[in-house]
Amino acid sequence: MRKLITLITLCAGFALAGCNTIAGAGKDIEAGGEKVQDTARDVQRKM
Repeated sequence: MRKLITLITLCAGFALAGCNTIAGAGKDIEAGGEKVQDTARDVQRKM
């Protein structure tokens, strides 16, 4: 029983860590996309 509880706890910890990593990557990608959009707007204004 103790091994099962330990296994469940470890799996939950890995799942939460994975979610945070994916969320952080999503924010980084979103920020990069916003920079590209800003640059595209600047180029359009200059044309």
